[in-house]
Amino acid sequence: MQQVHVDKAKLTEAQVVELDAGPLAAGAARLAIESFSVTANNVTYAVVGDGFGYWNFFPAPESKGIVPMWGHARVVESNCPELAVGERVYGYLPMASHLDVVPGKVTAGGFVDTAEHRQPMSPIYNQYSRLAADPEHDPAREGERMIFGPLFKTGFLIEYFMRSEDWFGASQLVITSASSKTAMGLASVAKRRSPNVRRIGLTSAGNVAFVEASGLYDTVLSYDAVGNLPQVDSVSVDFAGNSSLLGAIHKQLGDALKYSCLVGATHVDARGMGAGDLPGPTPTLFFAPDHAVALFKEVGPQEAGKQMAESWRGFLEDAGSSVAIERHAGLDAARSIFVEMVAGSVDPARGIVIEP
Repeated sequence: MQQVHVDKAKLTEAQVVELDAGPLAAGAARLAIESFSVTANNVTYAVVGDGFGYWNFFPAPESKGIVPMWGHARVVESNCPELAVGERVYGYLPMASHLDVVPGKVTAGGFVDTAEHRQPMSPIYNQYSRLAADPEHDPAREGERMIFGPLFKTGFLIEYFMRSEDWFGASQLVITSASSKTAMGLASVAKRRSPNVRRIGLTSAGNVAFVEASGLYDTVLSYDAVGNLPQVDSVSVDFAGNSSLLGAIHKQLGDALKYSCLVGATHVDARGMGAGDLPGPTPTLFFAPDHAVALFKEVGPQEAGKQMAESWRGFLEDAGSSVAIERHAGLDAARSIFVEMVAGSVDPARGIVIEP
C-alpha cells in the first residue's frame, strides 16, 4: 500500500511512502483507489487541516498528514456481507492507493464509514455512494464529478445561504479567485437561481480572459482593479484567503458591504485571514457541512438532492467544458501536482485526475 505524506508545517514537502496494509478487520472492507482529482479545494483541506480536522480523516505519523481527495474506488476485499468484491463506490478518499472502511447504515445507495476515528468529524465526509444505484453517477462524466462535484456543492450551499438571507439586502455579489472551481459553481447557481444579483468576478490578471470566457460573471476585474468595484450594496465571497485583497474590498465598499464571507484559501502564500481593523462587516468563515445539514433539515434530503442535481446539470452546461481533463498515473504524479497547486502554479483550465 502507498500513501502520500505531507509535512503539515511545510505543505510543499511531500513524499510517497510504502506501508504494509495488514489483515482486514472484522466487518471492514478494503478499497483500491481507482481515481481522484487534485484541485485547489485539496490545498484548502491542507491549509486549514488542523483547525477543521481534515488531517484526522486519514491518520498519518506525527507532523505528517494525508490530504483528503474525492474520487472512485473498488472493493477488493470485504469482511462486510453487504459489500461485494468488485463493487465501485464514490466518496472521500486519502491521497493513497488503498483505504479500509467499516461500512455502516448500508443501503442500496451507499454506506457510512463508521471507523471510530472518523466519528468526531462532519458526517457529510463519511458517506460513500454505491455507483450501481447512484443517480448522480454518469460513467462518461466521472472526471467532471471528481473535479467539480464537491466544489460545486459548496458553491450551491453558499448561494442557498445567501438567498435564504435575502442576500442581506445586496444587489451585487463580489467573488474573489473567480477562476476557482468553487467560485464558478457559486456563480453558475447564482446566475440561475438569483438572476437579479449582479455577479462580479475578481481574479489575477493572467486569468481574466479565462474567467470572462466562462460567461458566468457580469463583470470580471483583475485584483489591481478593486478600486473599480461599484459602490452599491454588496456581499463578498472570498475564496482567495488573501488578507490584503480582502482589506482592499472592504475599504472600497465600506458600509455598502453587507456581508463578508470567507471560504477556503487558494492563495496559500497570503492566506492571513485576520479581519484587522476593516470597515464594514466582520468577515465570517463559511463551513459547508453545517449549511448542508441546515438545507436537509429545511427541505428534506430528497428535495435537497433534487435541487442539487438540477443545479449540477445547469453547471455542467455552463462550465463543464471549461477545463481540459488530464489523467496522470501514479501517486508520485499526485504528489508533484499537489506541490504545484500549493505554489499556485497550475493553470485553472487544467482538470487533474490521478489514477493511482
